[in-house]
Amino acid sequence: MRRTRALRSVLGAVVVSLVGLVVGRAIRDWNTERETAKLRRTADTDRSEVVRMADLDEVPQPVRDYFANVLRDGQQYVTTAQLEQEGELRPGDADSEWKPFTATQYITTDPPGFLWDATVRFWPLIDLRIGDRYRDGSGRASVSLLGVLPLGGDEANPELDEGELLRYLAEAVWYPTALLPSEGVEWEAVDDDTARATLEYGGVTATLTFHFNEEDEVTKVHAEQRPRRVDDGYEPTPWTGRWHEYETRNGMHVPTAGEVIWHLPDGDMEAWRGRVTNISYDV
Repeated sequence: MRRTRALRSVLGAVVVSLVGLVVGRAIRDWNTERETAKLRRTADTDRSEVVRMADLDEVPQPVRDYFANVLRDGQQYVTTAQLEQEGELRPGDADSEWKPFTATQYITTDPPGFLWDATVRFWPLIDLRIGDRYRDGSGRASVSLLGVLPLGGDEANPELDEGELLRYLAEAVWYPTALLPSEGVEWEAVDDDTARATLEYGGVTATLTFHFNEEDEVTKVHAEQRPRRVDDGYEPTPWTGRWHEYETRNGMHVPTAGEVIWHLPDGDMEAWRGRVTNISYDV
């Protein structure tokens, strides 16, 4: 009798967990569709411009060589993109365990914006949904259990907005026409292999240093200070993104793997490492 009751309790708990998982995913998918529609609503998706290499004579040489490598003359400008990702991330400090994640990211380039919708597996049948949104110059971060129960996050504020614009600029290697001067990016030479990019939008300015290799690929981007969430506030912290394993997608040469590192006072902390499994443009 006791075994039967125990078995029923276990089965009941499993059923409740499965129902919660299904309902949570349905709610999450609905929210994602709604947020994606809002992102696209203000975006210019009917642009007809194409890349003309002859217009890039004023950019620093390493940047010009990069564009000649990753774009082609007549390349259509990217207006929207959708990325599928998988990898691992650290949800806490340097001592926290790596957790596997899958994510879908939606991007618009005019104006700059994105929605990163990630599912992080913490325990069997227990997922956390992490959302990162940048729209109309404002950022928003959210964490929820099974996509239903809010666990934390942050609304738009100057530090978050700056961090999200920096992220958009760093990840523009996936949609490289967004790095062209015509898109508002100002380039400044540092040396033969390095250049500084600055993008201003929504009253916020983001500056990153881009490092190029001998194959004219971006291998690293670096911010001297990126706002890092610490307890109830933010601390300006050096930050680096590394890119590699380039492939040609839709005529553009883009990286498919990378890592993100915070340079803390007591040592570097790798916080994200992932791979792009699929890229779709102008869907």
